[in-house]
This record gives sequence, structure tokens and C-alpha cells, in this order.
Amino acid sequence: MHPPDGILAQDDPVQVDLDRGAQIKVGRWTLSERATYRVTARVLGSETYHFDALADLVPEDLALGWGPMSDNRVLRGIDITQSNRFYYWHSASLPVPRDVIIAHSANTHVIPSTRAVATLLSRIRPGQVVTLTGALVDGRRNDGMWIKTSLTRTDTGAGACEVLLVSDVATD
Repeated sequence: MHPPDGILAQDDPVQVDLDRGAQIKVGRWTLSERATYRVTARVLGSETYHFDALADLVPEDLALGWGPMSDNRVLRGIDITQSNRFYYWHSASLPVPRDVIIAHSANTHVIPSTRAVATLLSRIRPGQVVTLTGALVDGRRNDGMWIKTSLTRTDTGAGACEVLLVSDVATD
């Protein structure tokens, strides 16, 4: 997809932290809701996982960008890749300050809440603008394996990914 220049996803994600969210059983996992979350963003990349330790819960990661990170004029100067559950960016000459890139993009581990949502998520392609609605969750598998969501957009590195139980997908 080759969207036009200009900011395609204007607003920051909307997050409402929960004091005590629901516990949701998904296969061998128990998910704990931490916040409601809605993000409209440009898809910067997607990576499907079949065989890693999280694949039974999180079959796909989406690198998402909003604000300046949804604008071709900024993205032309940034190389974006994904692997091993991380989103990486590199730029020889930053088109915007580093903290703007960090605060306006995220690697999001997406958990489909239903088969219909899984189908919609599987059809998403880089360049599209999508709106994902759901809950940021922490998860614990029955063998002790765990995953924890980020609750801020300004962190980086291990633990900085949003873990999103997706209840609704809308594309433009």
C-alpha cells in the first residue's frame, strides 16, 4: 500500500487504566485486564509467529505508528524491521527527534478475542490505517510462562510492547 503524504492517524492511543480488570481464560492462558485501549494507527510492519513460546496466544505482532509516525514524509527516512517479538527502527539522519519516534510508535502483540477477529487481523497489511479496540493484558500460562503489557508509550526495549486482547478491528 502507498498511502498519501501527511499524518494518517492523528490521535494518540486512548487508554483507561483499570483498578481491577477481568480475568479471561484463553486456552492454557489466564489474562488479566490492565487497561482498556483503542488505537488508530498506520501499520508499519507485521510479523506472524507459529513456533515460539507465545505463538499459541499471540500469533502476530503489529508495529504501529500514529501522529508523525503515520506520515510518509517521516517514514521515508526510517528503516523499520521486526523479528523475535521486537520492532526495530534505524535512521541515518533522524527526520524527527528520537523521543517522538518512541512516543508515536509501538510493537503490539495482538491476541484475537474471536476467530472472526483473528481473520481480520490476518488480513492487515503494512501501510493500512487500522483501529484496534480491546484491553491491554498481562498473561500467565498454566506452566508458569508469562507476558506483561506495557502501560506507557515512552518505554523501549524488552517489556515495552503492548499486549492487546483485540475485541474489534476496523480498517479505513
